[in-house]
Amino acid sequence: MLSPSSGRNRTVAGRPFISFGLPYRPWQDLYHFFMTVSWPRFFVSLAAFFVFFNLFFSAIYSLQPRGIANLNPPGYPGLFFFSVETLATVGYGDMHPHSLFAHAVASVEIFTGMMCLALMTGMIFARFSRPTARFLFARHTVVRPFDGMPTLMLRVANARQNILMEATAQLRLIRDEKTLEGDPFRRIYDLPLRRHEQPVLLFGWLLMHVMDESSPLFGATPQSLTDEHAYLLLTVSGIDEVTGQRLMARHAYAARELRWNHAFVDTLQTDADGVDHFDYTKFHDVRPLNLPELVFSSRGQELLPRT
Repeated sequence: MLSPSSGRNRTVAGRPFISFGLPYRPWQDLYHFFMTVSWPRFFVSLAAFFVFFNLFFSAIYSLQPRGIANLNPPGYPGLFFFSVETLATVGYGDMHPHSLFAHAVASVEIFTGMMCLALMTGMIFARFSRPTARFLFARHTVVRPFDGMPTLMLRVANARQNILMEATAQLRLIRDEKTLEGDPFRRIYDLPLRRHEQPVLLFGWLLMHVMDESSPLFGATPQSLTDEHAYLLLTVSGIDEVTGQRLMARHAYAARELRWNHAFVDTLQTDADGVDHFDYTKFHDVRPLNLPELVFSSRGQELLPRT
């Protein structure tokens, strides 16, 4: 049996996944590796390459003794620092190649170093210039009556507080089911939103999905969603007005993160002067509703209890 340490671990909506069978070889896709690795690991990787590169050329220089004039400090440390100066094309003038072999090796190192420097500069620029979204997703979703129908609500905001044009949102339900033959199958359902487009996204956006008879969530209960390992996947995108680039972000909600018969705490308040105030300290807050429990268990029955 394969141990978890022998595979690659990923977590989606709080559920761990371990994949096997594909070898992890980041050197076969270095661009993706350097674009996705964290900034500390990125600079540590560059530093390790820099040291290895100079150690390699120092070893080549050492193949011909006295190939470098005025070597200081003597021996391998001096060759290492000469390689560093050659790679950076600094040329202090104290140490210099003293033979045809050393000149040839230095020429190869300078050419290779210039290529590596260009690649590193481009990679750093690509990381800095890559568009990054700063969408703020509420920690929980709520299910509450709205216009007489049980409605799933999600809240998202633009944490950068600049204008995002033509923002769109897609909501999907992923859960484990069984086919008519009894085989386990993971299905993906599109959950239509009452409004999936927002012409201008500046502060917050309340997304709503009506859980009527046409909804894949019709008849769902907290226990049924937990048993089906269900989770919601919300994807939001928009065009940054400053850069003109499309920004995208996603967030997954496990079944335990749904708050039934709850409502979001209002974050928008208008003062006496007519000025709107958006309070981000309440963005994740929910409050229970003093209403009868919603009835979702039986298809074809009333979605809301009669009062």
